[in-house]
Amino acid sequence: MTSATSERSAAAAPGFRSVRLPDRVARRVLGVQAVAAGAADGAHRAFRISVLVSAIRCLITYLAVPLLVPVLSLTGQVAAPIGLVLCAYAMVNGVVSVRRFWRADHRHRWVYTAFMAVVFVVLAVAVVSDLNRVGVFG
Repeated sequence: MTSATSERSAAAAPGFRSVRLPDRVARRVLGVQAVAAGAADGAHRAFRISVLVSAIRCLITYLAVPLLVPVLSLTGQVAAPIGLVLCAYAMVNGVVSVRRFWRADHRHRWVYTAFMAVVFVVLAVAVVSDLNRVGVFG
């Protein structure tokens, strides 16, 4: 590698171990600029919160609501808004945690990004289901 190439690579991703094109593109999409001290701890914390919120949403939607519907005569009109709020919160926390993993230059950032992509698909299906339940789609 020439010195000009290494200078361009260093300028493209200051402070990051990897300067490969996929990493640079992901950082640009996520708006990640530089490595933050202690970002790995924040990334793990945001990840735990995101997964916890998703778990709470699932418990409410698939366990609590079906058990409480017959007892309290609740309908999907009550469960859907709660599910939508929890999905939105989980998605925001998911994005925050992905950005923190990338900012920390975590060695498993691609694995985590792929995992969160699957989680976002599941959350998107849940959002469509909840919107359908409240009558947005007819």
